[in-house]
Order: sequence, then C-alpha cells, then structure tokens
Amino acid sequence: MTQILQTPIVPGPVNTLSGTPLPLVALPQSELLSVHQDDIPVLVDAFGPGIHFQPLRLDLERNEWVAIARFDPGTSMPLHYHTGPVDLWTLQGRWNYVEYPDQPQTAGSYLYEPGGSVHTLVVPADNTEQTVMIVRVIGALVNFNEDATFNSLLDTMTLRHVSDTLSAERGLETRFIDGGIAGVAVSS
Repeated sequence: MTQILQTPIVPGPVNTLSGTPLPLVALPQSELLSVHQDDIPVLVDAFGPGIHFQPLRLDLERNEWVAIARFDPGTSMPLHYHTGPVDLWTLQGRWNYVEYPDQPQTAGSYLYEPGGSVHTLVVPADNTEQTVMIVRVIGALVNFNEDATFNSLLDTMTLRHVSDTLSAERGLETRFIDGGIAGVAVSS
C-alpha cells in the first residue's frame, strides 16, 4: 500500500535574507523534495536477474521517472524504442549499446537519447564491478523480443507497480519523490 506524505502548502519564506519580498511567481514550498540513495533500498532483480533499481522520482502524470539503475556484469536489456528523451549518467562500471559497440559508456559519461532512439543495452561480462547509472526517462521503453515482436512496455506506471509490489513482498520501505501533487511517497 502506498501512502503519500503530504504537507499542506503553506507559504514558505516570503522574503529574501535581506528582507526583500519574493516575486509573485515563487512557488510556496514548505520543504525540499529530496531523497537520499542510502535511504532507498535497492530493489534487487527488479527487472530480471542482475538488474536492480532504486526509484528517485516517479511522476505518473508526466510519465517521467528518475532512478538509479544497477546492472551486474553480463546483464542486458532487450532491444527497445524510446517514446521520449532520456538523460543518462554513468557513475560506475562500463556498458554499451549492441548497435554502437565502439562507443562504450564508462564512469563519468553522460548520454542523451532523443525520443525515437532504438538500441540494446549490454553490460560486458568481463566487468569487475556493477555498472551504476542515474537515468531520467520521459515516456516509455517499448521492449522487443529477438524476432522483433512486442515484448513489454516499461513506463512510470510499471515502475511504480514494481516498486510497490516488491516493497510489500520484501517488507521494505521505499521512499521516492512522487509526481502530480508533489510530495514524498512511502511504499511499504
């Protein structure tokens, strides 16, 4: 069961430190919407053996998500099509797309994928550590089988369902920033 912790919107600071009134366009915010990766359990094998996930922000209304993805050496994602853009930062390890074998992504790499991109993510089996990345996705990944037939859809609703289900099954409390009426959600 997901519980949304909502703090009523009350005016935050109405003046700057010098006493100058804030502009009218300032969003009244009583707290920062912030989570820390150490407070979010890793949902081990969330998308198959060796593919782990930590949700940071799941916005169902915008179909936008931000997560930490962890891949064990030798794992892969199926061929997939992106309906929207992706920002991806590699923090640790190495990976590449089958379609671009000469452009490996390593720790410190930033990758932008425009909507309409199609590729197959692989993590080399000879990696000596997990590959860790932060990914921001707008839209869905449409996954395909080897014969190019439809396999599955990975979107914010799917991620929310997986987070809620695995958290409940495993007795975990998974915190992330919720979308829509912004607040911090707790799955337990």
